[in-house]
Amino acid sequence: MNLDTQQPVVETVGALETAALLRELTAGLIAVTDFDEALAALVRITRDAVAGVTWSGFTVLRAGEPSGGAASEPRLADLDDPRRGPDSPAMEAIRRREMVLSENLGRESRWPQWRPRAVDLGVHGVISAPLDVDDHVLGAINLYADAPDRLGTQHQLTAMLLAEHAGLLLAAVRDRAHRLAVAGEWDAALLHDGVVGQAVGVIMTQRGCPAEEALDVLRTAASSLDIPLREVAERLVRTVARPRES
Repeated sequence: MNLDTQQPVVETVGALETAALLRELTAGLIAVTDFDEALAALVRITRDAVAGVTWSGFTVLRAGEPSGGAASEPRLADLDDPRRGPDSPAMEAIRRREMVLSENLGRESRWPQWRPRAVDLGVHGVISAPLDVDDHVLGAINLYADAPDRLGTQHQLTAMLLAEHAGLLLAAVRDRAHRLAVAGEWDAALLHDGVVGQAVGVIMTQRGCPAEEALDVLRTAASSLDIPLREVAERLVRTVARPRES
């Protein structure tokens, strides 16, 4: 009777932990615009939120080439770096496009170069789950245990859900970074473009502010008046250039 009632409790706790992890990840990455910063947050939150996981890492490939990684523990960073070669659980997960699990690295025959380094660092169990960020970036989230037979079925489910959710969040981070870069290029073009540049210069002189702030003033005025930015700039320049009555 007790066994029948205990099993659903274990599953419920695992589900609640996973839900809390996904909520925390969303909150931690929702406004991030730097991809490396997002990876650092991802592995830190994963390490802290998943019971039984001692460390977490992330392996990155960009345009199909090994790029680097992130680790919740700096001394383990080498284990997640694909530039050390294809012999690792993360690279196998990425190649096969499916989750890779080793509950006990002491009994493991795979990854003959990676495994001894991992064991020497105190890693005795690993799960690697592949994920797609976008058309140019692939990766794998890596969960590590400091004791054998600690990572089980619930951790596999968590890793699968984590990979799916993290892929979406990281794609959004890259999209925000791209949009900011495009906006920065557009701002630079505006600052050197005829009447808008003149208007920015006027505002800088009047307010003693930098060019970026002056451009924001123009944008705010255009939005409030519901007219194009260039028209606001033209009006300002005409007003300043208009001869004063004696």
